[in-house]
Parts: sequence; structure tokens; C-alpha cells
Amino acid sequence: MSELIIGGARSGKSALAQKRARESALAVVVVATARAEDAEMARRVSHHREQRPAHWTSIEEPVHLAAALRRHAAADTCVLVDCLTLWLSNLFFAGRAAAQAEAGEPIDCPLLTGETTALLECIPRPGRLILVSNEVGCGIVPINAIARAFADEQGRLNQKVAAACDRVTLTAAGLPLELKSS
Repeated sequence: MSELIIGGARSGKSALAQKRARESALAVVVVATARAEDAEMARRVSHHREQRPAHWTSIEEPVHLAAALRRHAAADTCVLVDCLTLWLSNLFFAGRAAAQAEAGEPIDCPLLTGETTALLECIPRPGRLILVSNEVGCGIVPINAIARAFADEQGRLNQKVAAACDRVTLTAAGLPLELKSS
């Protein structure tokens, strides 16, 4: 079974994902996509680590998410990816997408296209897969080109992942709202 949990910042996405991973009664592998490149982000990463049970396996994979899923997916495993938004941001800046957006060019980034395609191909994996992502389309339209392009790409990614998943849950104020179940 695959599930996408989406919501805004501090909506309870990660807490719900961890609850569902615990309830799976499977071994849990957390794939963290964040890069702790400053003190504030390091605190966020530390907070997330503290919320997870010590016996869960944690790996960090900021760019090559599909490869990590292929390595860790198994019938007796729940893989929790937290989160697709940071992963997409990493791809944006590791490849050419951010520079293209800033220059007002259409985004044509082989790294971004290749990695997102590979992720979508990995969604029907053995075992359980829980993906966490931010819903960024509910706010105002960003003022700069990179942020607008990122919001567009995040919305497209969320739509594709939601279509591929068995269940999609939106969180708001810590409350889950099931949008799709198979």
C-alpha cells in the first residue's frame, strides 16, 4: 500500500505519517530528504529525529530518492519518506531548474525530470510506502520567479504522486481528512 500525506507547514503531516508507520507493525525505514545546512534547519532535523522511535532505521537521501526506495522497499518494511517538498527543493538547486526559473526560461532540467520520473515508477513497491509532502498551492502566488516555478512543480508532483498512491490524506490543524482510498 502507498500513501501520500499532504498539508501545510506544521499541519501534523509528519506526526500522522509516524503514527501510520507505527500502526503498520512492520519494520520502519525513514528516508529523510532534508539537508541541515544552517542552524535553524539543523534544529528542525533534530526535532524530527527525536520524534521517531530509536529502533527505526533512518537514512538521509536528499536527491536520489528512487534509488533509496529500491534499496529499502520490502514486503516486511514500511518506508516513510519525509518529505517530498525538501527533496524537490534539493533537485531544483542541484540541477538547472532554479537557474532556469530565475532567468525566465522554461524548466528543462534532466536531473529534475529523471528523478521525479524514477520516483513515480517506484511507488508500486512491495511493503508499505508513506510519502509526506507540503501542499504549497493554498497560499498567495509567490513574488519571485524561482518560488513560482517551485510552487508549480510541487503542485504537479503532488498530483502525480496522489494519482499513483492508494490513499491520500490531507492534514490541517493536526486533523486528517482522507481524500482518496482504494
